Amino acid sequence: MNFTCDISFKEKANIFSFEYLKCILFVFELDDDEYLFTKKIYSKLISTSHILEDFLDFHGAKKNKEWVFYRELSATIRHLSMACYSQRHILNRFKFYSFEDNNHETFKLEAFDTLKILQESIKFATPVILEEAHRLNINIPVTRYDISYFPGISSVQQLDHNIDDFNSKDQQKENLTRIASEFLEIVKEFDQFEFYERYDLKKIKELVPDQINEVIVRRYEMLIHNIQSSFDSYVVNTKSSSENLKLEQLRSHFSIVLHMLQVTGSLLHFYERHLYDIGFKDVYKTVSESLSDVIDPDVLLDRAVNFGLFYAWKFLSSGKALAARILNENMETAVIDVGIPKDRGFHSRPSLLVAKIVQHYGGEVKMLVNNDIFDAASVLDIQWAGGKIKKEDVEIVQFKGDLRALKDLKILAAVNYGEDHMGKGIPLPKELSYLS
Repeated sequence: MNFTCDISFKEKANIFSFEYLKCILFVFELDDDEYLFTKKIYSKLISTSHILEDFLDFHGAKKNKEWVFYRELSATIRHLSMACYSQRHILNRFKFYSFEDNNHETFKLEAFDTLKILQESIKFATPVILEEAHRLNINIPVTRYDISYFPGISSVQQLDHNIDDFNSKDQQKENLTRIASEFLEIVKEFDQFEFYERYDLKKIKELVPDQINEVIVRRYEMLIHNIQSSFDSYVVNTKSSSENLKLEQLRSHFSIVLHMLQVTGSLLHFYERHLYDIGFKDVYKTVSESLSDVIDPDVLLDRAVNFGLFYAWKFLSSGKALAARILNENMETAVIDVGIPKDRGFHSRPSLLVAKIVQHYGGEVKMLVNNDIFDAASVLDIQWAGGKIKKEDVEIVQFKGDLRALKDLKILAAVNYGEDHMGKGIPLPKELSYLS
């Protein structure tokens, strides 16, 4: 099959630039500072810049000193527009989100300001793009798109909610248990990024890209996407369900965090790939500096970390208590009787392993010693129980709660809680490999 054609590169550069430059011209000539770009504008900017960038990459523009800047400008528009698209989506949908705490005025104001900042960055790049196209003898469209071509996404009415399908109750509980557990696991991992005071620029540059970068953010974005996908596939909200509000709130946390991470990932990608100084020389250094003159790297870093990452963490952590409640209400529970660790009892190692199993699944598990109840997710509580066990010469204890954790606790107890009679650690069964 022949993939080539007789049209010259220059002719095709005009073809692939036409719709892109028509969008750029629209933004350039827009003189209303209060106008907020619609999702359709961003969608058009994303698609036209993407196909142009692909075309230029196919022909080696990244390694051609005449065309590399034009190519980099198309990448600039694409990644900024992707960040703006996600940000606009958050603002459009926010009134439909449901959170237990509805005090989000500060977030909404900052979200709006961030979108305006990024929108202005795109607008600031448009005269440079048009000038570069002119330098390369690319035809500038005679007319731009009319503003009516880019309506907003909302209308004067919403469609009725008239589908009330639902899964069987047992299946719903199983799915919710799994999804809530996965969400809590992500919250625990993401806590490494928690911060209560915004970072100054010096601190941000110490963190990016060594500790915070696109790869890390994209990983969490995919994890949250997978949870939301599972929720939408296997958990159905119904008008008649008394649990509906909680489920809507849980999904709201998934959704807003997903889009916050999309904003952050797009901004970090653009910064790391196009603005961050990794020792460029000559042409690439000049191009990077020229881009930095158009798009302020410090502003992008600040918005990526002090807005995107900060609020992703805030909305994740604020959903933790809700996810724990949903987990404990839907998980299958049981009670098991197991022996205590031989010879040395519940000292540090066995107590830690028990707590790690319970924490791994996230559901509530209690340790019952005669008439006393202890939190099996707490190492300290288990060691307190160990003192009572030793004092009262108890040989059998009970664990009550999350069946998934109880199954693994039974496996752990069967190998004397992972140690020999001298208190030294022994290899754990493969079912408990996550404890290593």
